[in-house]
Amino acid sequence: MNDILTFLILSLFVVMSPGIDTALITKRTLSDGRIDGYKMALGITTGSLVHTFAAAFGLSAILMQSAVAFEIIKYAGAIYLIYLGLSSFITRKNKKITGVEQQNGSEMKKSAFKQGLYSNVLNPKVAMFFLTFLPQFMKTGATATVQLMIMGIIYTLLSITWFFVYVFFINYLRKWLMSPKVQSIMDKTTGLILIGFGLKLAISKQR
Repeated sequence: MNDILTFLILSLFVVMSPGIDTALITKRTLSDGRIDGYKMALGITTGSLVHTFAAAFGLSAILMQSAVAFEIIKYAGAIYLIYLGLSSFITRKNKKITGVEQQNGSEMKKSAFKQGLYSNVLNPKVAMFFLTFLPQFMKTGATATVQLMIMGIIYTLLSITWFFVYVFFINYLRKWLMSPKVQSIMDKTTGLILIGFGLKLAISKQR
């Protein structure tokens, strides 16, 4: 019972801590609204499920043991995060130059879920987290695969709950943060954060 409570508390703290996911959700909610924020959150948490099943069936273990595989996924994830960060500057600039915001917005809305999914799945640090964090709460004598899947699903449910609450409140802030000046600052800030995370991921070493 104590192990379960500890797992829930620690998982909640991990979920609520600011990071790549928070930056992506904040940027998307402020720029495109609550629905896109929810889609981004669903994409990110779906990525967590992918890592859960990968860890449960040993794929993540193979990834962590293979330096080549780790480097490939790491750089793919880093490039994608940097791309998302740079797009904050490019998108804002294009909106000022062109008059097709609605068409661009429509195209972006379709990719909100995919952006969240790709940013999570392509981050080997997430795979490492699931491999190192979840096993700490496993009990001997029970099937490891089942335990990892159950804990991963619980972690995912905590994540989606927190993200939805976060998006709900951020959407209220959006109502008075929609001025062009503030939007420009928000885009540049979150863009720099994403680029920073991408560069950090690119130079990180496998442990």
